[in-house]
Amino acid sequence: MDIFLQQIINGLTVGSVYALVALGYTMVYGIIGLINFAHGDVVMVGAMVATSVVLALVGGGAAMPAGLAIALALAAAIPVCMGIGWTAERFAYRPLRRAPRLAALITAIGVSIILQNLAMMFWGRNYLNFPHVIEPVLYNVGGARISSLQVVIVLSAAAIMACLLLVVHRTRLGTAMRATAQNREVAGLMGVNINTVISAAFLIGSALAAVAGVMIASYYGVAQYTMGFMLGLKAFTAAVLGGIGNLGGAMLGGLLLGLIEALGAGYVGDLTGGVFGSHYQDVFSFIVLIVVLIFRPSGLLGERSGDRA
Repeated sequence: MDIFLQQIINGLTVGSVYALVALGYTMVYGIIGLINFAHGDVVMVGAMVATSVVLALVGGGAAMPAGLAIALALAAAIPVCMGIGWTAERFAYRPLRRAPRLAALITAIGVSIILQNLAMMFWGRNYLNFPHVIEPVLYNVGGARISSLQVVIVLSAAAIMACLLLVVHRTRLGTAMRATAQNREVAGLMGVNINTVISAAFLIGSALAAVAGVMIASYYGVAQYTMGFMLGLKAFTAAVLGGIGNLGGAMLGGLLLGLIEALGAGYVGDLTGGVFGSHYQDVFSFIVLIVVLIFRPSGLLGERSGDRA
């Protein structure tokens, strides 16, 4: 039972990060029908910027609380990621809104490659080690161990997702997003600035990507220029699992995918003598993607246009 609880805790931690990244995918897809495959690399940039800031603070001998160091890292990573998201939307995606979807999809892959290469040129090929600014405190829960960092990640992700739902369903911007998602032309005729709404979706999604990048870098302790590719694919899988275009579905899909990975790597690894253990946990993500696309391509929660943003 303690092993089961440990895998649940690990799955919820990673799944919370997947959910944040999946929200960026689903917001953009819900409004303009674009699968932004460069979104995972925005997460990577956020992780690299945050790691560089923390390394500079620690290397400079600055004595400060861990919370302040993380806050400064976020303060640097969020504007950078938002700038990348806005630039990509304005100059790469906006001219292709009326083009075939394949053109926009290929462009998104191109933006992803550009971001990876720019990151490689700026930070190099080597891994950056995220300093342990947060002293690990372990708590025992039913025989399983949960660290203070895991608690912070899960609670922070839950709070951010709750705030996003409030923005989408309780603000004028959220109303404009939902109207644009239902029908862009009619929303424009009703006075909604379509360009502003779409840019806002990219900005919000990029800010969430920056937060997810800081979480994943601090959790695993490393950041590297290729890390966004696999993370982006997994977050896309989570969005498809929950129902791409649906905010609640992205959250549910992220958490479920994290649990599936953790339980699969733990229990299937034991049953196969370690042949399909933690080194093959990515396999479970793509098995889920294939099964969902075959049997329920609309996802677990379907695609309800009223909830899209």
